[in-house]
Amino acid sequence: MPEEIARQNGSGVNHSANSLARIRSRLPAFAAAEQKVAQWVLQHAEDVVHMSMAQVARECGVSDTTVLRFCRAAGFQGYTDMKLAIVQDMASPTQLVHDDITEQDDAITIARKVFHSNIQALQDTLEVLDGAALSQAADMIASAEQILIIGVGTSGPIVQDMYHMFFRLGFNVRAQTDSYLQLMEAALVEEGDVVVGISQSGSSTDPVLTIEEAKRNGASTIVITGNAESPITKYADVTLLAVSRETRAEAIASRIAQMTLVDALYVIISMRMLPITTQNETKIWKAIIQKTL
Repeated sequence: MPEEIARQNGSGVNHSANSLARIRSRLPAFAAAEQKVAQWVLQHAEDVVHMSMAQVARECGVSDTTVLRFCRAAGFQGYTDMKLAIVQDMASPTQLVHDDITEQDDAITIARKVFHSNIQALQDTLEVLDGAALSQAADMIASAEQILIIGVGTSGPIVQDMYHMFFRLGFNVRAQTDSYLQLMEAALVEEGDVVVGISQSGSSTDPVLTIEEAKRNGASTIVITGNAESPITKYADVTLLAVSRETRAEAIASRIAQMTLVDALYVIISMRMLPITTQNETKIWKAIIQKTL
């Protein structure tokens, strides 16, 4: 199940109904501030699918809480649930699989479009890459007493890959993708520790709560996300952006951009400690070479 989506069966929400029609039909029942949000969403539906809750709140001149109340009053579980419903209503069936393909595309055409989409995500991420932030993140990781890497859902593989990279350098690093356990671990971090949170939406509850808890306990925090104004960034000492233009729920190109950011961090730190890097890689190779015979 994607990180950004946690729809529960039996919630009582009718997702088969057109989302905008549902909002329009409930306008008279909304409170004044909620009506303001509803009117803005109805007029800017195409923009909403690319915006965070905080951005919508700012455009409407209301609080994040008001936007959330509006979403729930409209029959959605939350902001992400409403946004996904709007995306599904506006998108063609093929767009829910991939933004650029059509039913007429043959296999090689589909492959080319998928490759180009992923390349575009890397190019867009490179365009917004903050060298100072990247260097600061590398400094924080290199000097950390211990490193905790967290994420849930489809961020899990990125969490594990980052762990696999940095334990090879001899760092005291842990990876946690269980929503309860990562919060428990964040409760035990302290000054000198670094917690890395990976969340493409930046608004999934569990990573936000975990990074907030880590920050409260004195740890330094790094966030890898696709939204610079998402809730998780409020608790980040350093934010690294992975940009993707995807509208589908399962944002694959963004994961490739995230993984490339992690790889860049690994290489930067490896080059700073090259003798240790080569020594550890030699030890690891000698240990596993017998498995290749």
